Amino acid sequence: MRAAFASAFNDDDPLAALTVGDRPEPEQPDDWVTVEVRASSLNHHDLWSLRGVGLSAERLPMILGCDAAGVDPAGNDVVVYPLVADPGDPRGASILSEHYQGTFAERVAVPRGNLLPKPAGLSFTDAACLPTAWLTAYRMLTTKGRVDSADAVLVQGAGGGVATAAVVLAVALGKRVYATSRDAAKRERIAQLGATALEPGARLPERVDVVIETVGAATFDHSLKSAAPGARIVVSGATAGHEPKVNLRRVFAMQLEIVGTSMGTPDELAALLRLCAERDIRPVVDDVYGFSEVTAAFARLHSGDVFGKVVLDHTR
Repeated sequence: MRAAFASAFNDDDPLAALTVGDRPEPEQPDDWVTVEVRASSLNHHDLWSLRGVGLSAERLPMILGCDAAGVDPAGNDVVVYPLVADPGDPRGASILSEHYQGTFAERVAVPRGNLLPKPAGLSFTDAACLPTAWLTAYRMLTTKGRVDSADAVLVQGAGGGVATAAVVLAVALGKRVYATSRDAAKRERIAQLGATALEPGARLPERVDVVIETVGAATFDHSLKSAAPGARIVVSGATAGHEPKVNLRRVFAMQLEIVGTSMGTPDELAALLRLCAERDIRPVVDDVYGFSEVTAAFARLHSGDVFGKVVLDHTR
């Protein structure tokens, strides 16, 4: 079957480690099923894999891709939950394309329990955006950020997959949303999504109850200063530095919660799918590429100019 996979590692030029070609059909252990993939979406995790981060050389070649929507053996339209129980991983689970072959292929095998029904109103390309970045944003806002009790939310570094998803979801949930970006064009697009767009470090008109933090050291002091008493600063990434200086006096004086999270549960993915279907929420898609254009899709993600998700349509 055709697939896009890591055949080597290249930290300087990750695209040079990407190979598109034939791979064996998926192995299917007991209680696993093989899904015909109709669409998948790219994440920065895929570029990190090509650099050799989180993926060991003995597992090469490894089919990349965490996210997918497709059709199960019974003909049902499904969304693939990407975390697989893995006793050999210190986290207790690994995401597809780390220890188990990923979704950038004609077919992918996953545990039967990792399949969720795709709502009829969601296209395969929209559904394929949800299991990683959008699920992470949903968990940050709901389970960790307790956004139901919040009035205002700050999203740092909007433009990337998780941050942009957080803007859309927080607006849909009726919150006042502030979002930062260094890029003026991205700030304009953020404003079109319903948020108040600001330059990084800008003073907010109010303190917020929830901060969505995926940037790290470059924005963390601003996140602390923007937080209302008792606010939750929810962290799921550190793209601009992982060792920020933290004013602990502000943390205890304001009784702030700094909470880490990653991904989400199958139940949270099911809730996210329902929310998107019931409220007509659709992912922000930067562009859709045919599977034959997978190299161009990786180049687009690697450019750093994306706004939202880069999607692969496996039917093209």
